[in-house]
Amino acid sequence: MNFSAEKASRKWPVGAFRRGGAAMVTAAVLLCLGMQAGPAEAARRVPSFPWDDLFGTRPQRPHKAARRAAVPLPKPRPAEAPAAAHAPAAAHAPAATEPEPPAAGTQSPAAPAEAARPSETAKPADVAKPAEPAAPQLSACRQALTEEIAIAPSIPDIHGAGGCGGEDLVRLEAIVLADKRKVAVKPAAILRCKMAAAVADWVRTDIAPLAQNLGGGISNLDNFDSFECRGRNRVAGAQLSEHGRANALDVRALGLANGKSISLTDRSVPRTLRETVLHSVCARFSTVLGPGSDWYHEDHIHLDLIERRNSYRICQWNVDDPLPQVAPLLPAERPEEAPPREVAAKSDAPKADTSKADHGKSDTGKSGTGKPDATKSDDAAAPDRSAETKPQPTKKRRQSRRF
Repeated sequence: MNFSAEKASRKWPVGAFRRGGAAMVTAAVLLCLGMQAGPAEAARRVPSFPWDDLFGTRPQRPHKAARRAAVPLPKPRPAEAPAAAHAPAAAHAPAATEPEPPAAGTQSPAAPAEAARPSETAKPADVAKPAEPAAPQLSACRQALTEEIAIAPSIPDIHGAGGCGGEDLVRLEAIVLADKRKVAVKPAAILRCKMAAAVADWVRTDIAPLAQNLGGGISNLDNFDSFECRGRNRVAGAQLSEHGRANALDVRALGLANGKSISLTDRSVPRTLRETVLHSVCARFSTVLGPGSDWYHEDHIHLDLIERRNSYRICQWNVDDPLPQVAPLLPAERPEEAPPREVAAKSDAPKADTSKADHGKSDTGKSGTGKPDATKSDDAAAPDRSAETKPQPTKKRRQSRRF
């Protein structure tokens, strides 16, 4: 091909385009020749036209080859070496054990990949162990309820349906008295720590001295019910009971050391004893329900520590009088030495007077000849018949019967 300027002018007849076109064609030819000559000669050539920078025809200088840094790899740990105590100790190893970095020209391209892999000879003991979670801090109630007061081991929190359960729960197994004797809770009660502490304090302070003079002291506490996920009075759909929150205890009886049992709702138990227990529980618990509150609590005493507005308390327990041994079904007989009844003596006097009056009228009703007057006799006889037919009212004293 001939790339002369004369033939190039045939394609661009305009003068301005002709001159510029000739220059561009010449620059393109020189560029092609320079590329064929090789990058070394193109770098040494100096452009002879000022349009090389304008059209970007100046060849770029080749960059130097990037030199990769050598990553040293640790030598395998000898089998007879002692186990490392801590992982950071590997950072303070002597410099003599480190291998010399290989030359840049002899390093294989797979070296960075091998350096990124963990050492196959590393042992699990060298890996740092994760820190163990700190033990949960005990509450103030749990710290105060020691084994010198009650045997009440902690149990996990309970989170049931409908809000049942609670936190800081214990299983109250026994109460330790001041003389180291244990009052067993039969069966063991699952309660909140505050409720268990209140029951233990009640038994240690009030019940133990009271039962000391009865049968050698108290030996056990009859637990009728403690934690149970249910509504109040076991009514379906009712509000959640304090038993469902592990905040209530039902006490049925107190067991004595001599084997006897004192039922708190038994009317045969002395009234003074039951009243003493009533005053003690009402002063310690926010709710006390017993006989007289409703028919659900006729055979046990309900105790809980529910929190109400303005610290309102409920104490409903009727301490009834003991029943008589023999119930009187009929009124007692009148004793012989009793004075005569005055009401019965007065009722006989009018009858005697009326009989005398009737006898006098019958005598005066005769005529002068001694014969009775028919008209008068009939009139006089009329009151007598009415007196005989109508009984006289008598007053009787009403006597009340006892059942």
